[in-house]
Amino acid sequence: MAPREGSPLSLTALGQAVEAGDVDTVVVVFTDMQGRLQGKRVHARFFLEEVAPHGMEGCNYLLAVDVEMNTVAGYRNSSWETGYGDFFIRPDLATLRRTPWMPGSAMVQCDLLVHGPDGEQELNISPRAVLRGQLAAAEAAGFGCFAGTELEFLMFRDSFQQAADAGYAGLRGSTRYNVDYSILGTEDDEPVIRDIRNAMYAAGLTVESSKGECNLGQHEIAFKYDQALVTADNHVVFKTASKQIASAHGKSLTFMAKYDEREGNSSHIHMSLRGLDGSLAFAAGEGGRSSVFTSFVAGVQATLREFTLLYAPNINSYKRFQAGSFAPTAIAWGEDNRTCALRVVGHGAGLRVENRVPGADVNPYLALAGMLAAGLWGIRTQRELEPPLTGNAYERDDVERVPTTLREARDLFAGSGLARELFGDEVVDHYVHAATIELEAFDAAVTDWEKRRGFERL
Repeated sequence: MAPREGSPLSLTALGQAVEAGDVDTVVVVFTDMQGRLQGKRVHARFFLEEVAPHGMEGCNYLLAVDVEMNTVAGYRNSSWETGYGDFFIRPDLATLRRTPWMPGSAMVQCDLLVHGPDGEQELNISPRAVLRGQLAAAEAAGFGCFAGTELEFLMFRDSFQQAADAGYAGLRGSTRYNVDYSILGTEDDEPVIRDIRNAMYAAGLTVESSKGECNLGQHEIAFKYDQALVTADNHVVFKTASKQIASAHGKSLTFMAKYDEREGNSSHIHMSLRGLDGSLAFAAGEGGRSSVFTSFVAGVQATLREFTLLYAPNINSYKRFQAGSFAPTAIAWGEDNRTCALRVVGHGAGLRVENRVPGADVNPYLALAGMLAAGLWGIRTQRELEPPLTGNAYERDDVERVPTTLREARDLFAGSGLARELFGDEVVDHYVHAATIELEAFDAAVTDWEKRRGFERL
């Protein structure tokens, strides 16, 4: 197994690795609106001498582009009218880690700052800042937030270059049948999956397990829960690293929520609160549940439709929500019930709520921030939790439904007074505009489905 030394990595240890010739590059990154790592590769000595103590700059258009990196109008913080200036990139040295899948390299994740009338301040629309804001609210209320994200992906026998050249059509899934929990059926993929597990362990993530899933080439790698910010940081490192490792094996993988008509890729979020002293906030008595827990879950449930944009940010996200697919359609909570949007599991220290709405295309910072903000609101307002839904939630017609399109979710978020109260107008307007840009691009596109449907027949 790859060694775990230096994860997290101190500046002193990094300096020693540089002197020994083991590290020559530091990848300086932050997470953009789409949940991707962006940044620069920096010579390790320059990082130690200049970037670690002073930070660096980057163009502020990086939080005002679409997924294709097109500059688009309508953002308040970045535009041609404002000259596309820089924001300040400040390394969070607590995230410095070795990256064994990138030889001779280390990585550090960063916060984004801007110069304001009161000096430097965190850029409030950046995903990490949105989550930090809710974590500060939790701390002010006496809570620490812990979370885990379960990411699924599809792996293909084709490389990323081959997939692009083929127009992402006719790709060969790396497994040939449903390999959910199968040991034999995942054997051919194990060289890649093993490399991912070991690389993540060496980078400081606590790997729990990997398993096959239902779709062809579908896998899940699970990591132990942690503080919410650490979980979000690890989530985006894993997504980038797994693609790089698959590519090194000549394969490709996708975290699209729904690649084809078979099973989609989820990213279920498990969340719990503890007191700042580590005491249990959700559990009460012998196997019981506290009012903090019930109000938290009630808050998440009550806001789920309005906050779905934070859990399902893309056009494709909404293709997952199909009856009988293990992706939820009903806004309800249940006791260990996978047909509900919210699933309550565990007891005592393990008591938690699982949000089953997010797909693997989610930006974890925004999703965690949305869920935490909703739960804290539920606690503040002492919201009461309705009885759990029993049976098959897909067949119930007496409960609210998860929005079925990005347009519906965008409009709900844009019109949510509670979202504006909890996140601020600037954050809401920024991500509403991002959704509008995606909708306009999709509405202007002619899809393969339309050509197959109408080329000859219409």
